[in-house]
Amino acid sequence: MTEDIKKACEVMQAGGLILYPTDTIWGIGCDATNDEAVQKVYELKRRMDQKAMLVLLDNPVKLETYVTEVPDVAWQLIDVADKPLTIIYSNARNLSPKLLAEDGSLGIRITGEEFSRRLCERFRKPLVSTSANVSGEKSPANFSEISEIIKNGVDYIVGYRQDDLRQAQPSNIIKLGAGGEVKIIR
Repeated sequence: MTEDIKKACEVMQAGGLILYPTDTIWGIGCDATNDEAVQKVYELKRRMDQKAMLVLLDNPVKLETYVTEVPDVAWQLIDVADKPLTIIYSNARNLSPKLLAEDGSLGIRITGEEFSRRLCERFRKPLVSTSANVSGEKSPANFSEISEIIKNGVDYIVGYRQDDLRQAQPSNIIKLGAGGEVKIIR
């Protein structure tokens, strides 16, 4: 695991893309602050630029660096979440503008899974985390379901957990709005 983390960080520092296991499904990742790297993800996924992608952080304390104002309810949701939870926040900042929705919002998930958490810690920046599939195709439930197009389009494929055949699930998604409004997306 340590070598995978080291190599993945080197690739992302150079603006490259990685294929890696997360707390949900396998993801395509890159430096969430690098516009060119984010653009490469859109191109690989054949995805329209207007569709936002989420980012992973290893610690909720880091939220305030990337969100102008973290609503109190967000802290409560993070504390009680018993499975992966992506929260869509208004007014994201300090990230590639290419990641943001038209309204300036962004989905952020605090990962508790060991590999992705350690990767975020070591990289010291948020990671893009988008499903490892071409846009419109089914999200892969495990590594064996990832298409060759995606595998051939990244600069590094993490070896850790490739043989894990459990059927992974995407995260729950909640959007927080003005005045404490909570909207369940998934």
